[in-house]
Amino acid sequence: MTGEARRPPLQLGAKLRRALGGQAGWSGFALQVVLVVVLAWVAHEIIDNARENLATQKIASGFGFLWSTAGFGVSQTLIPYTESDTYLRVMLVGLTNTLAVSIVGIFFATIIGFVVGLGRLSPNWLLARIAGAYVELIRNLPLLFQILFWYLAVLAALPQPRQSINLFDSVFLSNRGFGMPKPIGTEALLPFLIAIALAVVLSIVLRSVARRRLFATGQQLTIWPIVIAALIGLPVVAVFIFGAPWTWEYPVLRGFNFNGGMRVVPEFAALAIALSTYSGAFIAEIVRAGVQSVQKGQAEAGASLGLKRSEVMRLIVVPQAMRVILPPLTNQYLNLTKNSSLAVAIGYPDLVSVFAGTALSQTGQAIEIVAITMAIYLVISLITSALMTAYGWRTSRSMGA
Repeated sequence: MTGEARRPPLQLGAKLRRALGGQAGWSGFALQVVLVVVLAWVAHEIIDNARENLATQKIASGFGFLWSTAGFGVSQTLIPYTESDTYLRVMLVGLTNTLAVSIVGIFFATIIGFVVGLGRLSPNWLLARIAGAYVELIRNLPLLFQILFWYLAVLAALPQPRQSINLFDSVFLSNRGFGMPKPIGTEALLPFLIAIALAVVLSIVLRSVARRRLFATGQQLTIWPIVIAALIGLPVVAVFIFGAPWTWEYPVLRGFNFNGGMRVVPEFAALAIALSTYSGAFIAEIVRAGVQSVQKGQAEAGASLGLKRSEVMRLIVVPQAMRVILPPLTNQYLNLTKNSSLAVAIGYPDLVSVFAGTALSQTGQAIEIVAITMAIYLVISLITSALMTAYGWRTSRSMGA
């Protein structure tokens, strides 16, 4: 049979497949339209039913309550707040407290995770076993139990303010919190910050020039003396010209507590320690898996060039392992931020405690407050994911991926 005789069946089969594919595509599109209509109807029914129930119980709806006076105090505020402020201000106070403990927790959890994760891979038998015992112990204890342990068994056991632990007459540790000096900016603060910014910009420019020269000529330009001189020298010059950028306000014991200075409440300390150590144990396993995913030949090649083991890990292994580490590391950051809502167990005034707790009980605006709280946590998670994705893209681009 010739090629001319074989063409019609093939063309007929192609037309049949196109016809079937078109029908399948239209049916799939119609199914999606029906699904969207059903979901819209269900959402409308839920909203309409909620409105009827609220009207029956004579409960006001809407977001006008946000501008009503809250009338209650908050134990820790990173922004100015008084009892005469609105519920909107209460929400912002809770949000800043949540962000503060989350950022501190992420910072220390990352350090703990990388140190313990690399420690588990150490050739030192004792160090590897200690790191392994830490991971197995912390990961298998509930986070709420660890928060209560640090708050009730450790921080609550500290002495009263009058018998507080005194460190250099500046830092005081007691069961009321940690008192420490508070910096108060002066008129020389702005020139000091400008000097630091100029030093950082100069360091970045020098590093870029050094890298370009290295890639172009193969010659390494030593810039670290200039960078250190800029980072130290420019701020020192600003201090000599404009004066001290800040003064210190020290805590003073008056009555049964300390006044002045800066105080870290024990609830914040307990929550930050528990979140850091708990998430750090999971990050340690992520780091260990990421490092082990890099082929051993990479480390052997670095050792053959005369690099120390620490230099091999820092310059060769860890940068390649970051591709494997970043996705689960992002999940741990998100989990840490959401787990901060357990602060309600020890009375730390986070977003859930003061806004979805006290404010909700006073106003009765359950739907609005819960919706706002959900939206805030969603936005925080999306921003965190976007930042980690951008960092991962930059890391892959710098490695030529």
